[in-house]
Amino acid sequence: MKTDALIELLARGAGPAPRAVAARRLWPAAALGLALSALLALTLFGPIPASMYATPVPWMKLAYAGTLAAAAGWLTARLARPVARLQVPRLAVPAVIGVMGLLGLLVLMAAPSGDRWVVLLGYSWRTCPRSILALSLPALAAVLWAVRGLAPTRPRAAGFAAGLLAGAVGALGYALSCPEVSAAFVAVWYTLGIGLTGALGALLGPHVLRW
Repeated sequence: MKTDALIELLARGAGPAPRAVAARRLWPAAALGLALSALLALTLFGPIPASMYATPVPWMKLAYAGTLAAAAGWLTARLARPVARLQVPRLAVPAVIGVMGLLGLLVLMAAPSGDRWVVLLGYSWRTCPRSILALSLPALAAVLWAVRGLAPTRPRAAGFAAGLLAGAVGALGYALSCPEVSAAFVAVWYTLGIGLTGALGALLGPHVLRW
């Protein structure tokens, strides 16, 4: 049997390929990770005061982490499939981080010079990145599992993108417990925690995403 005839025989009656396969695997995994991260954050650190929700502070954190999760999820979905176009999603992640960095810089420059270290470091700069990394681990496991079931051809890059998605999800959970109020703090220390999770994903990717 000729190759063309074999391909036609195998494809007969297959119907159209399902749409958004990567999204249907990734977003339930991210949602599960978010639920676990939020539960852990509220259990271990306690919730922020309800009065803070009347200020822009928690919404700024949630907007940053949520937007970065969407951008990283887009990139992860592309890297989870072979021969995907990456130009635009590759730009989306640094664009979100850059906007947050610019906002943090403006806040830092507007603060009195004697208060800038407090604005930048807050009261939890030593623990914030580690806390985000720890809270991201459930999401990282779920997202890597979801990506493994697809067809990533660049496992290290896919692992890094999955780690960024998981880190942003962990930051969403951490924002429910974080009392810091400075955009400069969020721009530096939240991003560092998310980046650490991305680095862990890149380290694990070649080992867990091979197929």
